[in-house]
Amino acid sequence: MILVLKQSHHGSTEFTPAMAESTGVLPGLSPVAGKPVHAAFDGGRLTSDAGILLLAEIDRRLGICERLADCIEDTRAPERIQHTLAEMIRFRALLIAAGYPDANDCDALRSDSAFKMAVSRLPESGADLCSQPTISRLENLPGRLALKRMMAAMVELFCDSFATVPRRLVLDIDDTEDRVHGAQQLSLFHAHYDGRCFLPMHIYEATTGKPVAVILRPGKSKRSVIAPDQALTAGLQFQGRRSARRLAG
Repeated sequence: MILVLKQSHHGSTEFTPAMAESTGVLPGLSPVAGKPVHAAFDGGRLTSDAGILLLAEIDRRLGICERLADCIEDTRAPERIQHTLAEMIRFRALLIAAGYPDANDCDALRSDSAFKMAVSRLPESGADLCSQPTISRLENLPGRLALKRMMAAMVELFCDSFATVPRRLVLDIDDTEDRVHGAQQLSLFHAHYDGRCFLPMHIYEATTGKPVAVILRPGKSKRSVIAPDQALTAGLQFQGRRSARRLAG
């Protein structure tokens, strides 16, 4: 569905179907099935990705992007920052969720009304979101320590999702082919899949289906499935104990 996003003078934003806007019958257009054809030129900015507003609302309630941003050291001069780390992470995550995995899509969608609203910017008067070069720098910014912190943050989010402390956790661990095109870092040829790929390890809680963690791995592995490393196991135990104390208190 295509929506028209119009910002009123008092600051609120209205959503109306694109076909509801009309400037009258354009001369020369023939009726279709007995109905007049109307042409509209004043519909405002259009978006075909209005569904990301729901995803953004879920992210705000869970605080996923803020948790991840807190794990990364921002060395930029504060007075020159135009896009916070949380804003960039949210924009990138929503792009992937909407089917735009290539960072180059940032340049085409950084002024899209729905994406701007999802990152808490006004659809028309708000500044555009970050560009592809900025996203590329973000993706190469986290070091090994930051990545471990981000992993711990996701494990903490998983532990916090339980209203009561579960008596046991059953982990479902599988690797999954992530086919790539080109020579991305860590992409290697895998004989079984007959192509270059990553081989990320997905970890879910089998009883509830909740995601626990995803570990990016090179495209080659001696075994199709490996157990989680000691750091992840220790993290689950630590976060579980901390969540248990918080729920008990």
